[in-house]
Amino acid sequence: MVHLKKIDKAIDELFRFREIGIDPAFSRFIPMVYDPITYNWRQEFEPEFTELFNGLMIRGDEEVGRVFLAVFPTDEVLTRFISEGSPGDLLFMHHPLVMECGDPRGGWGQGFLPINPDFISQLKEKRLSVFTLHVPLDYLRTISTSDAIAEAFGATVIGEFFKEEKGACGVICEIQTTTTEQLINKCKDIFHIPYTDVEGPTHTNITRIAIAAGCGDKVHVMQEAERLGAQAYLTGEVHCHIDNEYGKRKFEEMKEYCKSTSMSLIGVSHASSEFLVHATQLKSWFEVQFQLPVSLIPQEKWWV
Repeated sequence: MVHLKKIDKAIDELFRFREIGIDPAFSRFIPMVYDPITYNWRQEFEPEFTELFNGLMIRGDEEVGRVFLAVFPTDEVLTRFISEGSPGDLLFMHHPLVMECGDPRGGWGQGFLPINPDFISQLKEKRLSVFTLHVPLDYLRTISTSDAIAEAFGATVIGEFFKEEKGACGVICEIQTTTTEQLINKCKDIFHIPYTDVEGPTHTNITRIAIAAGCGDKVHVMQEAERLGAQAYLTGEVHCHIDNEYGKRKFEEMKEYCKSTSMSLIGVSHASSEFLVHATQLKSWFEVQFQLPVSLIPQEKWWV
C-alpha cells in the first residue's frame, strides 16, 4: 500500500502540474458540460481540482493498493474500475471528461460529455480515487503522449512543434526510411485499430515525421510541421467528426487543407493515440516508483 499523498507528490514533482497551473482546455469544458445539467461539480470534485482542472479529482481512501490507467472516463472504463477496484485504488486518466470524436467510417460523435453522476456517486461510495492529468502529460518529454508514440516507432525526437504557453504537444522526429503504407500498417499494429484515417499524398522515402497525439487536427499546426520538414504526420484525429457547428467547420477547413498538403496525414483515433503512453511509459513508471500492481483499461472501440 502507498499513501495517496505520496503518489500525488511524485506526480507533481515529475509533471509540475501545480506549476503549470490552470488547464486551458478543461477549465472551459468542465463547466460547459456540467452547468447545463445543473450538476454541482465544484462541490463534488476536490477543491484543488476545481481550480487547476488537473490532479486529484475524486478522493477515496488514503492508502492506494492498485493503480488503473485509462484515457477517457467512459461508462465501460468506470464500470470496470468500480467492479475491480478496492477502497483506496486509484484511476489515473488523461481526460476528466468523455470525448466522442466520431468514426471516419461510422457515425459522428457528440464531443465532450459529462460523467454520469451515478458513476461519481458509486466511486465515492466505494471510496475510490480518480486523478487526471491533461496538458502536463502532453508537455513532458520523458513521459508524454507524443513521445510514447515516437518511442514505439523507434523514432528520434529532434524538435518540438504545436507549442502552447507552457509547453509543446508535438514532436518532430527522424525515423528509419519508411513508406506511407508501412507507417499505416505499423499504426494499426501499435494502436490495435482496424483502420486509420488517411489523407494527403503517399510517399516512398519518409525519414522525418511529425507526431501530435490527440487532437492534432489543426491546420496551422500541420502547416508548422510541414515547414519543419515532416513528410508524414501522425495524430489522433485527421478529421474532426464532432457533430456540431465547431466540428463541421473544422472538417471543412481540413478538407481544403488536404488538397494541398505535402504530408501523408495518418489518424489513429484520439483515444488510442493517448492510451499508448499509459500502456508503456506510465505503466512502467507507476510500477517502478511505487511497487504497486498496475492495470490497464483499454476501450473496446477506439473510434467512437
